[in-house]
Amino acid sequence: MIESIRKTEYRAVIVGVISEFQDEKAVKEYLDELEFLSYTAGVQIIKRFTQKIETPNPRTFVGSGKLEEIRLFVKDNKINLAIFDDELSPSQLRNIEKTLNIRILDRTNLILDIFAQRAKTSYAKVQVELAQYTYLLPRLTRMWTHLERQRGGIGLRGPGETEIETDRRIIREKIARCKEQLAKIDRQMETQRQHRGKLVRVALVGYTNVGKSTIMNLISKSNLFAENKLFATLDTTVRKVVIHNLPFLLSDTVGFIRKLPTHLIESFKSTLDEVREADLLIHVVDISHSNHEEQIKIVNQTLTDIGAGDKPTIVLFNKIDAYTFIPKDEDDLTPVERKNLTLQDLQNMWLANIHCDCLFISAKQKTYINEFKELLYSRVKQIHQQRYPYDDFLYPNVYEIDDDNES
Repeated sequence: MIESIRKTEYRAVIVGVISEFQDEKAVKEYLDELEFLSYTAGVQIIKRFTQKIETPNPRTFVGSGKLEEIRLFVKDNKINLAIFDDELSPSQLRNIEKTLNIRILDRTNLILDIFAQRAKTSYAKVQVELAQYTYLLPRLTRMWTHLERQRGGIGLRGPGETEIETDRRIIREKIARCKEQLAKIDRQMETQRQHRGKLVRVALVGYTNVGKSTIMNLISKSNLFAENKLFATLDTTVRKVVIHNLPFLLSDTVGFIRKLPTHLIESFKSTLDEVREADLLIHVVDISHSNHEEQIKIVNQTLTDIGAGDKPTIVLFNKIDAYTFIPKDEDDLTPVERKNLTLQDLQNMWLANIHCDCLFISAKQKTYINEFKELLYSRVKQIHQQRYPYDDFLYPNVYEIDDDNES
């Protein structure tokens, strides 16, 4: 298992590259997110390093001069961790660690560590464990100094088995065992989903830290854990919700993120099955985030990758209470940027361009929550009516949602 970084107080630097694939603005946003990931993991970021380079160095990710600059800073400032914004190859990890002589993490490893910290149920722990072992297997060579030693003794003389081969075999066995455990749980969860009857299934999806759990708590009267950190939710939570007299199932799912490790997508297959099997998706967006457009694209691409890209969707723009804009000076002839648009400008733009229902709310301030409930009710009713056209409870008496946002 990958040792959790929470066990030690870490002072860290983060490193990214400006290349033909990502410009300076994109790298700044990526490092902002990497710093937030580090904060979530309990790491203190002391300094950022960036380098303009055509393509990342295949040996050391950054150039030798930049790596030496990092080495000197690490030495002079008692830094004990360096985090790189892209997934590093086993040789890059080995070479960088040899030069800096401190622990090295890449983005994938950091996300895995956060998932390991957040996993509470046995199911989530097995999912994370599988992802960790899958990540670890090709990187074993950098973890040992005794690779040339061979096991000897009675019955083991001759070529023997190197310790690295033994370690690989052990990890492969652990991976196989994790997959068996998950397959068993998958069958149990599939049976549970089949026994949920004819209720319409609705799933909250979105980028991490956009407020899905807060919305879940509001709509379902739950008390799920929610905080301003990434990946606060790992385990999918399903609640029965009744709006007017129409019941349906609402699930809160793990948040997506750019460069989401493929190990996690595979390991969290059953968690994502809640999204695949949903009748309706609620795509929650943090409208106050400076790069919410890219976050929308990342979520949509991830949904497409897992086979849920064509599902009926409500786009819910959350956190309007945190949205700010900077008025443009009349003498400023530069193009209008997103920061120069009012919330009403953005709302008009999305209403004109988006091909599904959308609504602007504040889950924290409970602004327009009743409107959201009414929209959700109408969409669930439509789906249910198409599937079960003769259900009596589809035609309720006149009913008003309480002002205190109770369902």
